[in-house]
Amino acid sequence: MISAIGTFALTLALLLACLQVGAGLAGAARGNGRMMGVAGTAALFQAFAVALAFGLLVQAFVTSDFSLLNVWQNSHTDKPLLYKVAGAWGSHEGSLLLWLLMLSGLGAAVAGSGGSLPAPLRARVVGVQGLIGVGFLAFTLFTSNPFTPIPGGLVPPQGQDLNPLLQDPGLAFHPPFLYLGYVGMSVAFSFAVAALIEGRVDAAWARWVRPWTLLAWSALTIGIAMGAWWAYYELGWGGYWFWDPVENASLMPWLAGTALLHCALVVEKRDALKSWTVFMAILAFATSLLGTFLVRSGIVTSVHAFANDPDRGAVLLVLCGLYTGGAFLLFALRGDRLRPTGVFAPLSREGALVLNNVLLSVLLFTVLLGTFWPTVVEVATGERISVGPPYFNAVSLPLLALLVLAMAAGTFLPWKRGRGGDLLRRLRLPALATVLAAAIWFMLQGGSPIALAGLLIGLWVISFSLFDIARRVRLREVPLAQSWRRLGGLPRGYWGGTLAHLGLGIAVLGMVGTSLWVSEEQAVLAPGESLEVAGYTLTLERIYEARGPNYLSEVSAFTLSRDGKELAELYPERRWYLAAEQLTTEVDVLPRWASDIYVAVGEGRGEQREARVVRAYHHPLVYYLWGGAILMTFGGILSLSDPRYRAQRVTKRRMAHAATAPA
Repeated sequence: MISAIGTFALTLALLLACLQVGAGLAGAARGNGRMMGVAGTAALFQAFAVALAFGLLVQAFVTSDFSLLNVWQNSHTDKPLLYKVAGAWGSHEGSLLLWLLMLSGLGAAVAGSGGSLPAPLRARVVGVQGLIGVGFLAFTLFTSNPFTPIPGGLVPPQGQDLNPLLQDPGLAFHPPFLYLGYVGMSVAFSFAVAALIEGRVDAAWARWVRPWTLLAWSALTIGIAMGAWWAYYELGWGGYWFWDPVENASLMPWLAGTALLHCALVVEKRDALKSWTVFMAILAFATSLLGTFLVRSGIVTSVHAFANDPDRGAVLLVLCGLYTGGAFLLFALRGDRLRPTGVFAPLSREGALVLNNVLLSVLLFTVLLGTFWPTVVEVATGERISVGPPYFNAVSLPLLALLVLAMAAGTFLPWKRGRGGDLLRRLRLPALATVLAAAIWFMLQGGSPIALAGLLIGLWVISFSLFDIARRVRLREVPLAQSWRRLGGLPRGYWGGTLAHLGLGIAVLGMVGTSLWVSEEQAVLAPGESLEVAGYTLTLERIYEARGPNYLSEVSAFTLSRDGKELAELYPERRWYLAAEQLTTEVDVLPRWASDIYVAVGEGRGEQREARVVRAYHHPLVYYLWGGAILMTFGGILSLSDPRYRAQRVTKRRMAHAATAPA
């Protein structure tokens, strides 16, 4: 029964998506208000149908309904409730349904948005959203239906369990945020295609695009951070990012979305960079689709991959080609109509933002090249090669250095035209503070020239952001009480951007600390034996067995001490998942404000029966990485809450201009 109802709901959603496309695009072209209203209604009901299907799938996982093939392959009755729910998107089929839930929900949100969004533009955006939904709903129904019943009709008494590596809180919440980021870029894409159809982009259009892009960018930021945190403490190797192809797949739309946010600001403020903004909106969603293809095609090998099915991957590649190729073709045919009216000097805030966009685009291209080059070489020559951290680190560090210089220039330059002397005078104190802080830190900590370069980059971003706040409140120029009042009067959009920049600087410091100052020790320990790491003593006290809800665990109890004083107890585990018949390593981490102690236990080795391989790490500044990501996300949300960036605040004059301007 649940199989039939779920398939019917998805089929109904597909039909409604078709109606949404036809009524939205045709209604906008004819100026037919009734048809445009039908498109909006279809979008709302499509979202309801997809939500019904998703709810049914979650219920099937929670109740362990093994009559569905997807539930049988990815669940187990003994699995904790959180992972039963997360199992609904822990497979290829379920993750696609979550993707569709996000897509249809965002389409319904656009359809239900009121305010000053012109009805024809809204109808076209809703129509393009529906067009994306048609392709992915058809793909889900005909190749990846999560409601496919068990063949033969004989319901098994037990399931095969979810991949144990995915049975983790980080992976329970990581995909929804990441998908909201991926799919959120579809709204910017739809606005871009609608603008190309109309042949018009103006400041009002940029104000409508920015909130959706901010939502997607914020979700991507926290989603990427959650994935890095999962890799850090679940995989047991002491790192958080190893330039895995699927990790790169999430980084690419983040870079494109960052560029889109900045160039949309230029459209809004100066009525310039129109074509570039539309191009970046298309590119942001194109890279999101590329990530969807990478995860499911089997073209790359990754612990993140949901499927290894070249046939379904080929269909996804065709969908990606149709949507992005069609949009870029439309851009080639109609992009010349998006003529800017604003002019600016190279040395201006607009000029700095252009440089910012160019550098982000180059970084995006280098990540894309490094991710796909091994595949290209294998297809062309049959030779297997790998492109790893040495390439990505060597390319990204100089680009990041140039990028933060452009960020600082954009922060201190005025709109339209600036003066080099004024810029150098404003950057003098932040530069001095950065050099002094980096020099002191480097003398205390030591390290390589790369560590010093990373320190300078992170501290530079923090420094110019703080000095810009001081400049805006006229600190030391007016009485302190007046500066305090000016501080409270700064708009939320400014605070959001500043916090995002501060978060980036703090995250860079975390990357430097965890990459270049890490201490690692490995030893074979039996109970009563110790090892030293970064001045700490880690002593293995005992090894005992425990039982979890769906696994057996071997727990190693350690005491951590320094200078003879006991600081904490740590309990890393090795878990054997019974149904999946898979062994996992569960590390234990002691967080401290400026570092952490990270312990992982491996297999037995040596003559003693209870001797185990123990790896201990000391990671300086690692929590700066997570804190910076949280601060960036909060900055995006704070900017999103600024009423200046909502469509409801667009002036009547701009509304009238949008309604009367020629197509």
